[in-house]
Amino acid sequence: MFRPLAAALALMLLTAPMAMAAPSTDPADMPAGTYEVDKTHASLIARVQHMGLAAYTVRFTGFDATYAWDPKSPQTARVEATLQAASLDTGEPKFNGEFAEKFLDAKANPTIRFISTSIVQTSPGKGTMTGDLTLRGVTKPVTLDVTFDGYAAGMGGQRSGFSARGVIKRSEFGSTFLLNPPMAMVGDEVELILELEFVKK
Repeated sequence: MFRPLAAALALMLLTAPMAMAAPSTDPADMPAGTYEVDKTHASLIARVQHMGLAAYTVRFTGFDATYAWDPKSPQTARVEATLQAASLDTGEPKFNGEFAEKFLDAKANPTIRFISTSIVQTSPGKGTMTGDLTLRGVTKPVTLDVTFDGYAAGMGGQRSGFSARGVIKRSEFGSTFLLNPPMAMVGDEVELILELEFVKK
């Protein structure tokens, strides 16, 4: 009776250090391969000024993202992401569909895409990523400030984490709803906030 329990406890003790080890913040420690986003540990948030009073915040719940990584040539890393425009979540379900359509043209352009074109390291663990963002059928270059939060291997697999920030002007993608007088209630600049964990395939 006690042997199975003792074996289980021993297994937990042996695997705990692997699961709880502090992540490495050196990207060179991350093995080469393809990593895909863990949707249960990812947040894609957008914020825009409302009437000049506060930052109205929304998030996207439908998305996919992958990146290819080679520690020997980090500048060649390639990121690809897709978001479903109709997955816009305002926190008020009655507004989700209306806002997705009026701001994002979700029916005619259901998919938002981002494909990286260059990555530049600016300091240890930090850099900029430029890529082509396609929104409402319009493609424009966008640059994000990226922080490598770490890499760890354990019971949850080989995992990496990143934070990214950037700003776009929605008018450049044809989104002008409530932008111009006399109904200028929503700002032009949209702040993008990404907190992402990836798992090696």
